[in-house]
Amino acid sequence: MALSSAKRSDNQHPLCPEMTLEIGSSPMDVRRALVRATEALVRGGYGPQFRGIVELVLAEALNNIVEHAYAGQGAGRIQVRLLELPGAICLQLRDRGAPMPGLVLPEGRLKPLGHDGDLPEGGFGWYLIRRLASEVSYRRDAGENILEIAVAREPECAAEGSGGSDRLR
Repeated sequence: MALSSAKRSDNQHPLCPEMTLEIGSSPMDVRRALVRATEALVRGGYGPQFRGIVELVLAEALNNIVEHAYAGQGAGRIQVRLLELPGAICLQLRDRGAPMPGLVLPEGRLKPLGHDGDLPEGGFGWYLIRRLASEVSYRRDAGENILEIAVAREPECAAEGSGGSDRLR
């Protein structure tokens, strides 16, 4: 399934409209967006394990936009969309910051340990996103970065809570 073509038909989940947020590009704006997204997932009946995964993926992606796409550019805007599809939550993030280097997603490989055995500083975000997401895509269109991430509900997550397919607002 291509994320850009993923659509929810009204007869699949008539009670779970998508959620769209327009936020600034500060760390506090990111935190508020994470709270709102988590609240929507709670209302949708998703259990704590799945909510934590979605929140972590969303936090890493938004922090990358703030720290890299808008680095040195001052205030910017980010559009955050959550869309519930059968078996997955899709996240779509749009910004007008700097494009990804080479217009390609980072590979998300872990950096090797330092010579003293210490973990490297940073570099874990894309690794986590790629490990936790079922699908990730990126494109640049008319000066806008569009990052789409699907987080599939695993069977053990489906057993949590009330099933998560009733409401997402």
